[in-house]
Amino acid sequence: MTFLDPLDTLSDPTLVNAQTGAVVATAVEVARTSATRRRGLLGRAGLPAGSALVITRCNAIHTIGMQFAIDVAFVDRDGCVRKIVYRLRPRRIAIAPRAWAVIELAAGELGPDRLRVGDRVYLAPQARRASQPCSDEMSQRRASAQQTAADFTAA
Repeated sequence: MTFLDPLDTLSDPTLVNAQTGAVVATAVEVARTSATRRRGLLGRAGLPAGSALVITRCNAIHTIGMQFAIDVAFVDRDGCVRKIVYRLRPRRIAIAPRAWAVIELAAGELGPDRLRVGDRVYLAPQARRASQPCSDEMSQRRASAQQTAADFTAA
């Protein structure tokens, strides 16, 4: 089991810090295939605020060919943050030997108030808008996300 397993049941998840409850990213894209992992953020002009790219089965990245700096969190299979690199500029390399995945965000998106080494992250359903009625499905998703957070915090 990995912290990404909820992707099988969630659409448009958010990335949340289990210790603080802070939302790390409101839009999460996952690179799981060999091709999407190799491409990463190459060819993009930037990464929108609040967005994250998670690259699975990855413990090292480079920013060669990129046009912008990024914040990077290396996490293990359980979503435990092993290393954070702030404002990794183009033409640089970052490595965390014990990491299983990398979370890339726009430079300046990560900070000690959002995520620290040792914190756990998990995926949760998007927060509903005030104008949306609360449905049984949303209530079940919220309960599932709260249980997931409790499981990660207890681990």
